[in-house]
Amino acid sequence: MTGTGFGLKAIAIGGFTVMLMAAVTAARADDKVVVFAAASLKDALDVVNKACEPKVGEAATISYAASSALAKQIEGGAPADVFVSADLDWMKYLSDKKLTKPDTEVKLLGNQIVLVAPKDSTVETKVEKGFDLAKLIGDGKLAMGDFKAVPAGKYGKAALESLGVWSSVEGKVAQAENVRAALKLVSTGEAALGIVYATDAHAEKGVKVVGTFPEDSHPPIIYPIAQTADSKDKDTAAFLKCVESAKAAELFKEQGFTVLAPSN
Repeated sequence: MTGTGFGLKAIAIGGFTVMLMAAVTAARADDKVVVFAAASLKDALDVVNKACEPKVGEAATISYAASSALAKQIEGGAPADVFVSADLDWMKYLSDKKLTKPDTEVKLLGNQIVLVAPKDSTVETKVEKGFDLAKLIGDGKLAMGDFKAVPAGKYGKAALESLGVWSSVEGKVAQAENVRAALKLVSTGEAALGIVYATDAHAEKGVKVVGTFPEDSHPPIIYPIAQTADSKDKDTAAFLKCVESAKAAELFKEQGFTVLAPSN
């Protein structure tokens, strides 16, 4: 893949992506591990990355965006060593194309989805079958990730369908390129409510949780991690080992994640 082609694809992802072609090139020049990770992992994985630096010998360069966008970049030849998805589907997408190393794939973390409102909102509700979400939204918008591709959006739509309220709010949905973009729409008051991960709500002081979606209303929220098939960085194995360590598990828990992988 040419540098120009990758640059165009990277820019198309949107403003949240913190690493474009120049940063990837710099990381390669410095022989750093390059990680493509779901946007919802930013706060937690930044902390873990810093903690792992002494053991790995360097801090990884991490690009955060929607799992769907990152998977497509890897498919297109982007030079990533590690992929962390917010759902199993996008990891399977790459695995089916032989773009990951199957023996390195681990179900790393779990999460929940919640209904959030701006911190000064007076909305109160219980998220349950048939609850009047449309009335709560009023003339405003419901922010959520793109429900055709972004994992948080897919989980959110599944939950709303399961609870029997999707048809009443579909026309009020403001789709965002990733879950952090959806969170921003709520924190700035551009959306009346939003569906995000519990960990995102924990990290954003501009919103408050007004309800938690029942776990049986959507597929389990699982974050798998794997080394890419084309990874050649000598420190990738050490990075994976550290991210799956007991120390990292504690840091992920502090950020609100459930740790699924047994600590090494």
